[in-house]
Amino acid sequence: MALYRLTEPEGLIEPVVVVAFDGWVDAGSAATLATTQLAVGSHVVVEFDGDQLFDYRSRRPTLEIQDGRPERLTWPTLQLRRSRIDERDILVLAGAEPDFKWRRFAADLVEIARKLGVTQWISLGAIPAAVPHTRSVPILGTESRPGLLRGEVQAGPEGLLRVPAACISVVDIAISRSGVPAVGYFAQIPHYISGEYPGAAAELLRAVGRHLDVEPPFGALVEEGQLLRKRLDTAAALDEKTRTYVERLEGMVDESRQPAGGDLIADIERFLRDRGSEMGGGGRPN
Repeated sequence: MALYRLTEPEGLIEPVVVVAFDGWVDAGSAATLATTQLAVGSHVVVEFDGDQLFDYRSRRPTLEIQDGRPERLTWPTLQLRRSRIDERDILVLAGAEPDFKWRRFAADLVEIARKLGVTQWISLGAIPAAVPHTRSVPILGTESRPGLLRGEVQAGPEGLLRVPAACISVVDIAISRSGVPAVGYFAQIPHYISGEYPGAAAELLRAVGRHLDVEPPFGALVEEGQLLRKRLDTAAALDEKTRTYVERLEGMVDESRQPAGGDLIADIERFLRDRGSEMGGGGRPN
């Protein structure tokens, strides 16, 4: 069975794909919030078959019951949508991270990229890290070959880093091996944050804008990020331990200390444990 349905778009000129999936590599929902803004006013180019990609027991559809009568189901989706920014064709691949067929999914994306003449591939993500909310959101980069990253973003961290893979990583490697230049911009989210982190989403959009030399749409992300910053400042001021911890993180940033691989792994493992607890101890991010 085909994994996707393609509506062949007309008039694409050097299209660029920007991709983000929910899941553990979307801490604070920063990446998917960013792609939501990029997809404003877009239309569907590719629709993937959710029945083949999703485990509905772990990612259940939402049921709406009206006056005691089951009326509507909203299913998890994954789509590639065409958007335009400053005369640039942007293909936004965003939605729920597939549960199944990662290698088949990646191979199909390589096929789609060839059919549509994709010239660049930009992956967005967010990872928990020991960084304070009082400083600019740090961005880590990945690149399929040296020199692709822009905006002073560096590939890193240095050395070997082993972490649980996400579907977006499987896709990145497949796309890179197909010959399409691929980069990744990953925001570092304060690991003490729960819920959405709109400031990081705005920073990821800035990274995309610098990479493509366009002005991305921010929507309300900047204002929402400022409001969250004020709430976090207030919470830290009211608790001495929290304030002391944030100050220690500020000192590390001010000294330009880069995160070591072991520190990143510890933060990620803590994040995954917390996600597992939220799901009843299963330990698998949804």
